[in-house]
Amino acid sequence: MKNPWAQTGNYKTRYEEDASIFATHRELVSLLLFLGALLVLPQLLARTQVFILDLILVYSIAVLGLNITTGYAGLINIGQAAFMGVGAYTAALLAPLGLPFWLVLPLGGVVAAFFGYLVGIPSLRVKHLYLALATLAFQVIFEWSVGHLPLLRQGGAMEMPRVAFFGYEVGFRNHYHFWYYVSLALLVGLALFWRNLLRTKYGRALVAVRDNDRAADAMGMDPGRTKLFAFALGAFYAGVAGVLYAYLSRAVVIEDYTFAVSIKLLAMAIVGGLGTLVGSFLGPLFLELLDVNMEALSQAIKALGFSVAGVDVASALRPLVFGLVILLFLMFEPRGLYNWWRLVRSYLRTWPFKY
Repeated sequence: MKNPWAQTGNYKTRYEEDASIFATHRELVSLLLFLGALLVLPQLLARTQVFILDLILVYSIAVLGLNITTGYAGLINIGQAAFMGVGAYTAALLAPLGLPFWLVLPLGGVVAAFFGYLVGIPSLRVKHLYLALATLAFQVIFEWSVGHLPLLRQGGAMEMPRVAFFGYEVGFRNHYHFWYYVSLALLVGLALFWRNLLRTKYGRALVAVRDNDRAADAMGMDPGRTKLFAFALGAFYAGVAGVLYAYLSRAVVIEDYTFAVSIKLLAMAIVGGLGTLVGSFLGPLFLELLDVNMEALSQAIKALGFSVAGVDVASALRPLVFGLVILLFLMFEPRGLYNWWRLVRSYLRTWPFKY
């Protein structure tokens, strides 16, 4: 006989319910309807707006990887853009050889994961600020190498060839729409893998090592292997995002993978909510829309008479606004936009009743 209290509140009475990805059928149906809306959305927008959506999807993949390394394993990584750059330059070297993009994508991620494994080696001995400096060192080495390696021509600026899909070359008019659907499919697949991984023993090991690596070692886990796994997997996500960004922009330039971009990715993770799946989407969405509206803010400032000749107000204010946003979230909402999402979701679950 079925337990009459099984569906009361948010309690779970069976292991199958606890292991399920979706808590209720309504949650699954809501997600499917939302994905359906995302499939139709590009047809209602202009090309420039679709390009912004592409950027949000690509950055969401990179932030998912950052949330594995920093959000769940607790390993500070301020070189995520460098791993994106490794994937992008891998694509720039392999794509002209005639390899299809569906093969270049995983290869870029695998190469980035290899470098992530190497960068994670210092985490076996150092942690916190010292580990952050190690990832910063990799970011600096990456930027220097791109400008000096003979293999990367023209100071790191390389063009990407056009993509053929089922024998048809993707044209200029359909370029952003094509990569929107490819990025969306990859994001959904990688997000489901992310969600499933964290429910396995490997995901629990990440949390245990983050909370107390000595206690995790005493319980039979291998902290060193877990940390290397976290760095490699987080870098794999970044490498895939870098390959997508390279194809999307049709070129690979070092300016897209600098230290400033790494800080931007970390800011997206913080604003969205460290260690959360939904936060990996909300952070890039919020900051990219904020970046787009910086031009409107600069126009408003100019209209008020606060302008300097020869100075781009939007470019000058962008670091100030982004830094202020990060500071405000750290002070007043350290759990990020995910906490707002959680509160709204809890309210809608019982609406129109109070309890």
